[in-house]
Amino acid sequence: MSKKLTKQQKKIIYKQIGANVKKYREEKGYTQLELSYAMGYLSVSLVSAAELYSSEKHFNIEHLFKIADILEIDVCELLKGIDIS
Repeated sequence: MSKKLTKQQKKIIYKQIGANVKKYREEKGYTQLELSYAMGYLSVSLVSAAELYSSEKHFNIEHLFKIADILEIDVCELLKGIDIS
């Protein structure tokens, strides 16, 4: 039987992913705008909101694979540190 994630658990997951994106983005020397452009967006709204999990905005799986490719990291790095136990 699968366990459904609570709203709080989802929030923890999305916040950690956002923090990981920010960490690697900064380590690789990208601004939010530069990463947004590289992802094909014309503004920072998605990246800035999703890094903070603001207004419940979050990265989807396609975003994560694009970000990992741009930053030249394994997509698994963006999922590290998630603890919902």
